[in-house]
Amino acid sequence: MESAEAGLVAEFVMESQEGLANIEQQMLAIEAGGSEVDLELVNSVFRTMHTIKGTSGFLGLDRVGTLAHSLEEVLDDMRNREITTSSELVTTILKAADFMKGLIDSVETSNEADISEHIASLQRFRAGAEQTTPGNSNPAEATNQPPTTPVATQADVSLSDAVREFLLECTENLDLMDQQLLELEQDPSSAPLIRSIFRTMHTIKGGAGYLGLGALERLAHTAENLLSNLRSGQQSLTKEHVRALLLTVDKCREGLQLVESRGNDVGLNPEPVIQLLTGNPLADEVVQPGTPTAGNEKLPRLGEMLFNQGSISEHELKAVLTRQDQGDSRRFGEILVDTGVAKSDDVVSALKTQENARTSSPPEGNIRVDVGLLDKLMTRVGELVLARNQILQRTIGMNDAEFISTAQRLNLITTELQESVMKTRMQPIGNVWSKFPRVVRDLSSQLGKQVRIEMEGKETELDKTIVEAIKDPLTHLVRNSVDHGIETPETRRAAGKPEEGRLLLRAYHEGGQVNIEIKDDGAGLNIGRIRAKAVERGLVSADQASRMSEREAAQLILLPGFSTAEKVTSVSGRGVGMDVVKTNIERIGGTIDLQTRAGQGTTIKIKIPLTLAIIPALIVTTCGERYAIPQVSLLELVRLEGAEVQRGIEYVHGAPVHRLRGKLLPLVNLSEQLQLAPSDAGTKLIASEEAVNIVVLRANDRQYGLVVDKVNDTEEIVVKPLSRQLKGLGEYAGTTIMGDGTVALILDVLGLAIASGLAAELPEQTLAGCGGDTTQQGQPTQALLVVDLGDSRRFALPTSMVARLEKVSSTSIEFANGREVIQYRGAILPLVRLSDVFGAAESSGPPPQDLQIIVYAEENHHCGFVVDRIVDIVETEYRPAAEQDQNGQLLGTAIIQQRVTDLLNLRTLARCDTRRVADKLFSSGSQR
Repeated sequence: MESAEAGLVAEFVMESQEGLANIEQQMLAIEAGGSEVDLELVNSVFRTMHTIKGTSGFLGLDRVGTLAHSLEEVLDDMRNREITTSSELVTTILKAADFMKGLIDSVETSNEADISEHIASLQRFRAGAEQTTPGNSNPAEATNQPPTTPVATQADVSLSDAVREFLLECTENLDLMDQQLLELEQDPSSAPLIRSIFRTMHTIKGGAGYLGLGALERLAHTAENLLSNLRSGQQSLTKEHVRALLLTVDKCREGLQLVESRGNDVGLNPEPVIQLLTGNPLADEVVQPGTPTAGNEKLPRLGEMLFNQGSISEHELKAVLTRQDQGDSRRFGEILVDTGVAKSDDVVSALKTQENARTSSPPEGNIRVDVGLLDKLMTRVGELVLARNQILQRTIGMNDAEFISTAQRLNLITTELQESVMKTRMQPIGNVWSKFPRVVRDLSSQLGKQVRIEMEGKETELDKTIVEAIKDPLTHLVRNSVDHGIETPETRRAAGKPEEGRLLLRAYHEGGQVNIEIKDDGAGLNIGRIRAKAVERGLVSADQASRMSEREAAQLILLPGFSTAEKVTSVSGRGVGMDVVKTNIERIGGTIDLQTRAGQGTTIKIKIPLTLAIIPALIVTTCGERYAIPQVSLLELVRLEGAEVQRGIEYVHGAPVHRLRGKLLPLVNLSEQLQLAPSDAGTKLIASEEAVNIVVLRANDRQYGLVVDKVNDTEEIVVKPLSRQLKGLGEYAGTTIMGDGTVALILDVLGLAIASGLAAELPEQTLAGCGGDTTQQGQPTQALLVVDLGDSRRFALPTSMVARLEKVSSTSIEFANGREVIQYRGAILPLVRLSDVFGAAESSGPPPQDLQIIVYAEENHHCGFVVDRIVDIVETEYRPAAEQDQNGQLLGTAIIQQRVTDLLNLRTLARCDTRRVADKLFSSGSQR
C-alpha cells in the first residue's frame, strides 16, 4: 500500500501545481477589475484552495493544509465582500501561493517549513473583516460549511466552463471510485484506499457546493462524513457501508447526467441513499426498487426516477414490480399508466430523461496521458519513419508495381501517423506566457513603472521540448523590456506618451516555423551609448563602431559581457543574459533579431522550429561518409565547375572565400575540418579545376560556405542524441539512421563555425555585410530568384516561396486530365509553363532536352513552374516601381541588377485555372 500512497501524493502534487499555476492569472484578472470584483474568478481560486486544504489534510501535509486554510479564509471574505480588493492584498495572496508551490515541490519536507510570516500577513487583512461579521466566532469552522449562496445561477451553470470541468473531473473520479470500493471490500483495513475515496467525495462536495448543486452536495457531504469516520477508526467498514457507497456512486452519476442535460440537479432525490449512509435500516426498502434486477437494468431505473420525482409512492411502485409482464422501460411505463399508478406526462418525461442519460454522458473529449508514454510513442514513430525511408529507398529502380504501391501506401500512413503523434506533443505557447503577467506586475511595481501586457496568438502551438527550451529566454526578454525599455510614468508623460507603457507578446506560424515578437513602446535602444560601451569594453574598435549601421550596432547587445546599465541591480547590469538568450535560442535551431526606433520602442523577433524530434535535412557526402545538415540553417547551394573554380575562389590572409553576389563568403572545407583528409586537401581541391559544391549556411547572424564532395538530397530524419563519447565534439548535433540502415552524423552549423574560427570574426563579418539582410542604408532586403523565358523579359519571385529547384528531362513529362505532370517524390506534380501564361519567346531551335522547374509548395497547393533559365539569386531592397496588374499574376515591377523585372505572384498563378487540377492530382498522387 506504500506505493499506492506515493501515487496519491504524486497525483496531489501534479493537480495542485496545475491549480496554483492558474491562480496567478486569476488573481491578476481580479486585481485588474478593481472595485468590480469578479465573483466567478474569486470562487475559482477559493475552490482550488479548498481542494488543496482538504487533500493535504488526509495526506498529513499539515503546513500545506494550514496555509491553504488561511488563504481560503481570505478568499471567502473577498467573495462575501467583507474585504476590499487591493494591489497589496493580491500581492500578499500571490506571495503565499508562491510559497505553497515551494512546499508542494518539496512535499516530503513541507511539514518542517515555517509558514508563520504568510499566515500573519493574511490574517492582517482579515482583522477588519472579522469585526464586521457578527456571530462568526470561529471562521475556520464557518469556512467548512457549505455556502449558503450558490456561486452561479442555474441559468449560467449549463454554459459554464467550470461546470464542464466539474463533470469531467467527477466522471473520472467516480469511475476510479467504483474500482477502489471493490478493492476496499476485499481489504477493509486499507487506509490509502479509504483516503482516496474520501478525497473523491470531498472534491465532489466542494465542486457541487460552489456550483449551487444542492442535492449532489448533500449526498457527497454525507458520504464524506461516513468516510471520515472510517478513516479515523470511529467506525469499521462493513458490507453495508460498501453497498451504500456504491449506491452513492450511482446516484452521483445520475446527478451528473441531470447537470449535463439540464444544467442543474433538480429532480435528483438523494434522501434514500443519504439515509443508508447514515445507518437508517428502514431506508433499505426504499432504495431496493432502484437496484437493477437480473436481465433488466432499465426497468428499476425508470421506477426509481418516478419515485424520486414524487410521481408515484413506494407502495404503488412495489405493486407494479410484482407483475410478470414488465418488459423494457417503455413497456413498464405503459403498465404504470394503464394501472393508474402514474400519469402519462410523468412517464414520458422520465423516459426522455432516461434516454438523455444514455446518450448524453459527461464529456469524454479529454484524457490525461503520462508524458513518458507520449515520448515513447514519439520514439516508436521515429523508428517507423526510419523503416519507411528504408523501404522507399529499396523501391528505387524496382519494376514491381504492387510493391511500389504498397510502399507508397505505407509512406502516406506513416506521414499521417507522424503528424498525429506530433500533435499530441504540441502545447500552446500560452502555457509559457501564463506567468508573464505576474512577472510584469511584480517588476513594474518594483521599478515604479506602469506596464500593461497584451498577448496575441496564445493558442500558437509548439512541441513540448521547444516550449521547455524557450521558457527562460522569453522570461529574460520580458524582464529586459520592462527594465530597460519602458520608461517611468514621469518620463513618458514628459515625452507626450501615456503614463502606462505597453508590452506586446505576439506568436504566429509562418513558413513551418513559429515567430515570436516581444514589442514595447518604450524609449528604444540608445545606439550612441551602445557604440560607446562596445568600444569601452574592447568589443569593437572606434573605427568599426563609427561605420556600423544602427541595426548592426543594436545587435551588439547580444554579445557576451555587454551591458549599458550604470549600476548593478537585482534586475540588470551584470552583462549576463542576452548572450545566453541568443545561445539558447540558436541551440534549438532558432534565430533572434532586434529592431529599434528611438523614442518609439524596441521589437525582438524570434524564429524557432516547431519541433526537434523529426526534421528535414540536407544529406551531403564527404570522403565517402554521409552527413545531415538541418534545413533550417540552409540558405542555398552553389556549384562551381571548371574555370569558375579559379575565378570564384579567392584568398584573404590565406583563408578561402567566395564572392557571392558581391559579398565575401568565408569557406570551410568539411573534410579538412573533421580531419578526414590532410590539412591542405581543401586548398588542393580549390586550386584544381574540379567541381566544387558549396552549401551556404547561416550561423548566428552571418553566413559561411561549407565545401562538400557531393550534395545528395533532402530527407526527413529522426534526431537521436549523441553517445557519451561524442558529446564533447561541438561539430555534431546528433545522429540519425539513414534509409539503408547506416548511421549518419548531424552537423551542428554553429559548432562548425566556432571550431573553424569564424565565431571570433563577428564584428568584421558584420562590417563586411556578410549578414546579407540589409542594404548600405540599413534598410531591410529580400532574397529574390531571377528567371527568364528565353528572351529579354525577366521575372523575379521571393525565394521564401521556392521549395526546390529541379532539372528534369522533357521525356519525363506525362499527361493527366489534360495537364502536363511529372512523377515527383512519389506523388504527381502538375506543371505550369510561365511561357503559356505570359507568352512564349520566339525561337527557331529545337525545344530543350531538360526543363528548369521551380517547385512551389505552400499550404495545400503544389505545382512546378517551368522557366527557360534560372539567372541568379539576389538580395535587394524591395521597392516595386509599378503596382500589380489587374489579374493579380504580378506583384509589380522593379529594377533589379539594372534590369526592369516583373515580380511574380506565385500564389495567384498556383491558384488560378490550374488550382483545382493541381490540388486534386497532388493529393491523390501518393495513393496511386
